[in-house]
Amino acid sequence: MFNTLLKIKKRYILPVVFSGFILVGSSFKEDFFEIAKQIEIFTNLFKTVNMNYVDETNPGEMMDKAIKSMLADLDPYTNYFNEADVVKFKINNTGEYTGIGALITRKEGKIIIKEPYKDYPADKAGLKAGDEIFQIGDVNLKDYKEDASALMRGAKNAKVEVKFNRQGKTQTATIVLDEVEVKAVPFYGKVDEKTGYIVLSQFNRKASFETQAALLDLKSKGAERIILDLRGNPGGLLNEAVNICNLFVPKGEIIVTTKSKIEKHNQTYKTTREPIDLDIPLVVLVDGKSASASEIVSGALQDLDRAVVVGSRSFGKGLVQRPLDLTYGTQVKVTISRYYTPSGRCIQALDYSKKDAEGKAIKTDAKNFNAFKTKKGRTVYDGGGIQPDVELAETKLSAIAEALQKNDALFNYATAYFYKNPNPGNTIPTITDADFNDFKAFLKKENFSFDTETEKQLKKTLEAAQNEKIDENIKTEYQNLLTALRKSEDIQLDKNKNEIKELLLDELIKRYQYKEGLYQYYIQNNSEVKKATSILANASEYNKILLK
Repeated sequence: MFNTLLKIKKRYILPVVFSGFILVGSSFKEDFFEIAKQIEIFTNLFKTVNMNYVDETNPGEMMDKAIKSMLADLDPYTNYFNEADVVKFKINNTGEYTGIGALITRKEGKIIIKEPYKDYPADKAGLKAGDEIFQIGDVNLKDYKEDASALMRGAKNAKVEVKFNRQGKTQTATIVLDEVEVKAVPFYGKVDEKTGYIVLSQFNRKASFETQAALLDLKSKGAERIILDLRGNPGGLLNEAVNICNLFVPKGEIIVTTKSKIEKHNQTYKTTREPIDLDIPLVVLVDGKSASASEIVSGALQDLDRAVVVGSRSFGKGLVQRPLDLTYGTQVKVTISRYYTPSGRCIQALDYSKKDAEGKAIKTDAKNFNAFKTKKGRTVYDGGGIQPDVELAETKLSAIAEALQKNDALFNYATAYFYKNPNPGNTIPTITDADFNDFKAFLKKENFSFDTETEKQLKKTLEAAQNEKIDENIKTEYQNLLTALRKSEDIQLDKNKNEIKELLLDELIKRYQYKEGLYQYYIQNNSEVKKATSILANASEYNKILLK
């Protein structure tokens, strides 16, 4: 028993101790005693629990949960990666892996295909969005607690047998694994004879290379102005953000500065290459899901008066992370600093050092935003994401639309619609008012929960009443409130009908014509792209915004 405990201690405790010292750094020397004290307490506790707990314990799982729970109290970006996590993290950064080529999610013991990528293994095997994989090889996912996506990775040309449900029927497929290249620029094209459009969906190691290639190709085909679409881009590698700015600004220009309490993390990032085009008119599209590196690019180009930013306020992630290697193939990704745009503003929206009564980080109030000046003297603000030069209400989702997206109502309806209307050819589907009413009926049939804050609080009230055994006393009032809430939600659906119809259409276009078809549709029909095009086509308006 003692030898076993020594092995446990060596394998699981010492790495944590050593990694703790790695993260301490010179600036924490004054806290050395307190850190050493807490590590000793934790080591003794961990050993004591494993020696004395009534049932058999799993030290690895316990440590994994302990570390992740501890870090969760800091911010959502400081994360521990076990060995399996490290593999996935490297995939995200390199943009290459061997697998099935599909966006997937796990839900209720199944893997849901959210989006198969055109001509990749899942697509070639006939899998469609909405398919629910419940078995991979001999493994039934219902009782499988590990990372199920790992079961669909392996050597090139390896075959993976899957069983899945499609519209209530069980089917099988054989997926032949292949190399999957996750493109940073999934699409580019021309809006009109003079306007090029580039979609940048992530900042992996190929982001600046692919953006530059798209820019040069569009210029060779006559593009004299560019729209760079960063909507929905969650960010990625900081250096790639700097390199993308470098396509449009001179060598030696400050793009972003990082500031930390640790001196070595204080850095200034400048452009290091000769630009591709200093003069081509540029519009950058952002929305509430444009974050991190997306905000570095849009914020820097705005501060340098190099581009007009169009859309809605970006996410507001002004924090920089760095992965640090630990022992046994594990890593920790630590928030090491905050980043500041060329004008000196940090656009971090949430203060994770301050929490409300529910433990949620407090958002910076607009009245506390600070004003800064761009290179030519325009006023910009910190504190809550990049505020566009031209704000468009349609880029900001309503609360009801966010709920419909979050809870897969739009996705599930699009799946049902696709199989009822399987052969539209190359035509764009049309969402009629009758379709919208059918969608509302679908929500009622599926007993869809909007999970708005009001609905969540109402459910909590009922749960509390049930625990206190007074729910019978308030049953009538609760039901009346719930009915009123559902009626209000129905009104909100009608109020935001046009927005919801557009979101449904976006989802359906992907079903019939993949993501490429959606971007092709955007070129001619998306209101934000239309606005960007009109600004670029009007030189006086463009120059007026940038004080040229």
